[in-house]
Amino acid sequence: NLPFGVYSTSGNSARVGVAIGDHVLDLSALSTLGLFAGIDGLESGYEVFSKPYLNDFMALGRPVWRAVRKQLQEFLSNDRHPVRQQVDKSLVCVELSKVTMHLPAKIGDYTDFYASREHATNVGVMFRGKDNALMPNWTHLPVGYHGRASSVVVSGTPLHRPNGQRRPDASKPPVFGPSVRLDYELEMAFFVGPGNDLGSPMSLEEAEDCIFGVVLMNDWSARDIQAWEYVPLGPFLGKNFGTTVSPWVVTMDALEPFRVAQPLQDPTPLPYLSSGLGTPGGYDISLEVHIKPHEGSEYHLLTKSNLKYMYWALRQQLAHHSVSGCNMRPGDLCGTGTISGPTEDSFGSMLELSWSGQKDISLGASGVTRKFIDDNDVIRITGHCQGDGFRIGFGECVGQILPAKHI
Repeated sequence: NLPFGVYSTSGNSARVGVAIGDHVLDLSALSTLGLFAGIDGLESGYEVFSKPYLNDFMALGRPVWRAVRKQLQEFLSNDRHPVRQQVDKSLVCVELSKVTMHLPAKIGDYTDFYASREHATNVGVMFRGKDNALMPNWTHLPVGYHGRASSVVVSGTPLHRPNGQRRPDASKPPVFGPSVRLDYELEMAFFVGPGNDLGSPMSLEEAEDCIFGVVLMNDWSARDIQAWEYVPLGPFLGKNFGTTVSPWVVTMDALEPFRVAQPLQDPTPLPYLSSGLGTPGGYDISLEVHIKPHEGSEYHLLTKSNLKYMYWALRQQLAHHSVSGCNMRPGDLCGTGTISGPTEDSFGSMLELSWSGQKDISLGASGVTRKFIDDNDVIRITGHCQGDGFRIGFGECVGQILPAKHI
């Protein structure tokens, strides 16, 4: 797997590392030992990997990413590797339990898509009825909106319940106060690599080469605030109070064995979204969401879904994002939107599981129920790819909702 992340310890500042089992390799330290010497395009490994973010490495492009990953694989698998012969393990390796994880990148811009047909259909049925569930544009382009990069946080960061306007009674004026319909959204997100120049769109092939890797993401949603505010410009306060991502970025090369065909797209998308590549656009990544209610200490399963259900592929999302000439930059973050599957247990939000609050969600044998998230509840997202005798993990994306601040 060899996912990349940014970590610090009690004795060292934040820097780039790679996870291997229950340890983290210090890439800046390995650079000083010459592990990455001779890689074309990587002028100074120490300078790149001693930064408290991955942006500089992301900017170098896929040939450099692959070369670094190959060197790491050789270093770890060959006991006679020359660098391994001279290395003091304590100087380049630290236990995962002793590190603090940080955001993987300085996120300049954040975009969230709406790429799951099942999720879009479910929400459409709730609010517009079965006959008008999908908007006319939905099967023709990856719908998205620009989010708030400043409130993207790393796993483990608690967030306060947002305050805002909501209108619980359509016959009365809106009221102000804490959201009472706070929800999670099961998503994944990808980090952009080298990007593109302003005015120069990416092809599908260029978009695929520009995706550095993916993380788990919870794009928290205040459904009642969003419902009142979103017409005509889309989500605002209902989404901008917080988005949580997992700290380890799993590279696309690591995911290569898990490519699968994405769902049939009918009608066939326009050529800029459908031509030029023969490889499948989907990925078989199993995803789960658990909740630890404030009444107890155990987690309870809410959702079991999979990225392979997503209608619009990652490369289609990025190609569409840039087709207007929008310039993408290293470290930009793009979320998939809620990933729901075809069955109720694969719905990727409490909005769907409770069908907009019409029914209770039972949390196992605990007797506890939910329709939406209560104060001090904890939401945990996990994911993995299962190979033949091996598994690639994504770590955890965890967040707790604290009470709203009084205004």
